[in-house]
Amino acid sequence: MTNHQKLKRNVGLKLNVNWLEYVLGSEWAISPAGGATGDAYYAEKDGKRLFLKRNSSPFLAVLSAEGIVPKLVWTRRMENGDVITAQHWLNGRELKPKDMNDEQVAQLLYKIHHSQELLDMLKRLGKQPLTPGELLSEVKNTVDQDLILIPAIQQALVVLEEQLPNIQHNEMVVCHCDINHNNWLLSNEERLYLIDWDGAMIADPAIDLGMLLYSYIPENEWEQWLQKYGVELTENLMTRMNWYVLVQLIISVAWLKTKGQHEEMQLRLQDLHGVLTKTY
Repeated sequence: MTNHQKLKRNVGLKLNVNWLEYVLGSEWAISPAGGATGDAYYAEKDGKRLFLKRNSSPFLAVLSAEGIVPKLVWTRRMENGDVITAQHWLNGRELKPKDMNDEQVAQLLYKIHHSQELLDMLKRLGKQPLTPGELLSEVKNTVDQDLILIPAIQQALVVLEEQLPNIQHNEMVVCHCDINHNNWLLSNEERLYLIDWDGAMIADPAIDLGMLLYSYIPENEWEQWLQKYGVELTENLMTRMNWYVLVQLIISVAWLKTKGQHEEMQLRLQDLHGVLTKTY
């Protein structure tokens, strides 16, 4: 980030903090909460703590009602059209990679995937189910001329095309699509939450299941983990999970390339090669 960009960012954050102080009152101590958009803040007054976000999706209200994210305290629409949401600021911690094997993780993900309320809300918000064919087209558009020359990328694209007829699945559910351990919060009361729903979509649950298992669970424990979740490890599920993991790894490689994160990109290419070698 250049000095000019840093200056613009700092000025923007200062303006937003001042604006929130005007909304809440100057007695609130407000600080940026980080994140890519810069639209999230912490606020504290007299021991009361809130997590504030600007222009959150209406989906947040249903997630709160279902107990999947920390409780939504209030929503305010401003004169300029912006919407501010306030949630309880929890005392707790992010999950560690080893925690992803806990039964509570599997059960919460099952609850999410089988919530009719979440599915109905995403549909009302205009979300359409993401088909494997549409996703493959997106992947092809993501891969530039440099990446297409990498053997692992070439092989993965061939596999995705060949396996496409075997990936069709009738049960489309709400998927989080970024089940990184950092997005799971465990409160001091041992209540588990899954946050950061900006990328949610209606799709095959294998999208979430595959990446979670590949990222965190030893393969010889997949069947046991899926039993906690509530399904059997069938050949069809394995095929679908493998397919979506390849998709997500290719997208990750392309994104890291645009960010200039070449070391991390090489690690994802190694993961891609590993999945191809083990599975195909």
